[in-house]
Amino acid sequence: MSELVEDVVLIGSRRVPPSLDSFVVVEADGAELAAYHRLRQEVFVGEQGLFVGSDRDDTDDDPRTVVLVARAHDGEVLGGVRLHPALPGHDLGWWRGSRLVVAKDARMLLGVGAALVRAACATAEARGALRFDATVQAQNEPLFRRLGWVSRERLHLHGRPHVLVDWPVDRIQRLAEATKAALGGLLTGLVDSGDGFLGDDGAPVPGTDVVAACDAILPAMVERDPEWAGWCAVLVNLNDLSAMGARPVGLLDAVGARDASFARRILRGLGEAARAWDVPVLGGHTQLGVPAALSVTALGRTDRPVPGAGGRAGQALRVTADLGGGWRPGYTGAQWDSSSHRTGPELRALADVVPALAPTAAKDVSMSGLVGTTGMLAEAGGVRAVLDVESIPAPDEAAYGDWLTCFPGFAVVTAEREPAGAALPGFVTTAVCGELAEGSGVGLRWPDGVVTEAVRDSVTHLGAAS
Repeated sequence: MSELVEDVVLIGSRRVPPSLDSFVVVEADGAELAAYHRLRQEVFVGEQGLFVGSDRDDTDDDPRTVVLVARAHDGEVLGGVRLHPALPGHDLGWWRGSRLVVAKDARMLLGVGAALVRAACATAEARGALRFDATVQAQNEPLFRRLGWVSRERLHLHGRPHVLVDWPVDRIQRLAEATKAALGGLLTGLVDSGDGFLGDDGAPVPGTDVVAACDAILPAMVERDPEWAGWCAVLVNLNDLSAMGARPVGLLDAVGARDASFARRILRGLGEAARAWDVPVLGGHTQLGVPAALSVTALGRTDRPVPGAGGRAGQALRVTADLGGGWRPGYTGAQWDSSSHRTGPELRALADVVPALAPTAAKDVSMSGLVGTTGMLAEAGGVRAVLDVESIPAPDEAAYGDWLTCFPGFAVVTAEREPAGAALPGFVTTAVCGELAEGSGVGLRWPDGVVTEAVRDSVTHLGAAS
C-alpha cells in the first residue's frame, strides 16, 4: 500500500482519457454552459493569451446563440463551440461559428473538435441557415478543410494568423434537385421548345387567347389533409394563370378516393376555394376505391401571356408576395398559408399583380421555393440570377431559410426593364431584390457583398426557351 501511495505522490493522479465512443455532443445549458465558459477562459486567456482578462463578448449574451459541448461519460465537458446569427436584428439565414475550444488533454486523440464542427454545421442548417462561416486560427485550417469547409480569406487577429472559412450549405440545391432536376430528361421530345414558353407555369393554347395550367397535389397531402388539399389545388393553378397575366375562366378536377366520404372532403375544400375565387368548376372525373389522388386543370384568358423566359441580362428582379397569414398547422417551415383568411375580392385581386407590373418575365413561386423558382426563370432566359438576401420580402415570423424554400401561398418573381407605375393590391409587398446577369445558376448576395452559390447551374435542365 505504501509503495502505491508513493507512486501517486511522485507522478500525480493521471487522468485516463475517455475512449473514442465515450462522449456525446449536446446543446449546453446550466452547468455545462458554465463549464464551457471556464474552458474558454483556460485556453484562450490562460494558455494561448489571445485575450486579456476575458474572452466574453456580446455574442454570449445574444439569446439566439446556441452552445454545443462534447460531454464525456462522466459528465466532464471536453470541448465546446457556439453558433449564432452573424448580424444583429432579423435573422437573414447567415450564421457563424466561433469560440471552438477543446480541453488540452482531449486534443488529437478523440476527435472532439471534428465532432463539434460537424454538429455545429448540422445545427446551423436545422436553424435555417443558408450561409455558415467561421474565423479560425490558421493551425486549425487543415481540420476544417478535411471536414469540407472552403477557405476564403486570410486575416491577422489577436496577434495571430486566422482564416475565414465557409461551410457550403446546399439546402436550396438539394431542393432543386429533388423537385425539378429530372424534368429535362423526362420531357425532351415531349414538349415544344420553340414556342418561347418552355417550362412555363401555364401553356398558351395555339390559335387562341386561352392559357391552360395543370397541377397535381401530393397524395400524402391529400390523405393527411383532404380539405386543404382541395383548396391548394385551386390556389396553385390560379397562381400559375396569374403568373402569365391570365384571368381564370374555369376549372376541371380529377379526384381519386378510397370512398365517397373521403372524396366529399376533398371536393369540399376545392369547392370552397372555387367560390372564394369565383371560378366555376366546369367538370372533371371522380373515381372511388383507389388511393388518394387530386389534380386540377385551370383555364384562363389573355391575349398577351407573360413568358417565364423573357428575362435578359441587366434586368432587375422583383419579388411580390402576400406576407399575411402564417404557417399552415402541420406544415411549419414548408407551407405558408396566406390565402385562407383572405376575402374573395382580395384573392381575385391577385390576378391584377402581373398585368400591373408589366414584366418581361414572370413565374409564381412553387415547390422549388423562391430561390429555385428564380433559377427556373433565369434558366429559361439563358441567364444567371443574383438575389440580394436582405431585400427579399419575408414575414417576420418565418426564418429566411424556410421562407426561401417553402411554398409561400402567393409570391411571384418577375424581371423588368424599369419599374411599373401601376398600383398593386394594398396587402401585397413588393421589392426589387436582385438582377439578371450573364452566366447560369442563382447566387445569394449577402450584406457584406459576398455571393454564395444557391443553385450551381440549371434547375430543370430543360435549357433556355427559344
